[in-house]
This record gives sequence, structure tokens and C-alpha cells, in this order.
Amino acid sequence: MYQLALLYLACVLAGFGLANLPSSAIVTAEISNIFDLVGGIAIIVFGAAILYLGFKSLFNKR
Repeated sequence: MYQLALLYLACVLAGFGLANLPSSAIVTAEISNIFDLVGGIAIIVFGAAILYLGFKSLFNKR
């Protein structure tokens, strides 16, 4: 369970890395916009997955 949460956290950090990639490291501005979009989507999706795991463990009745 914790390994999955750490994997999702790593994916969120990778999304931040893609979203904050400097434009000088990329060939064109269009590719920079695509990386920003993909990074933002990764942050939202994997952040929601981490929240889901947290709520699931919080309300788990064992």
C-alpha cells in the first residue's frame, strides 16, 4: 500500500518537473506547451489517486 502511494508521489513530482521545464531545454515553444499540459494532467491525476488512497485507508474498517 505504501509503495503504491510513494509511486504516485513520484509521478506527481515528475509532473511538476515537466510543468516547470525551462524553454531553453526544448526545441520549440509548442513542445514546451505540450509538456506543460502533460505535467499538469499528471499532477491532477496522481494527486487525486493519492487522495483516494488516503481516504480509503482513513475509512477502512478493520
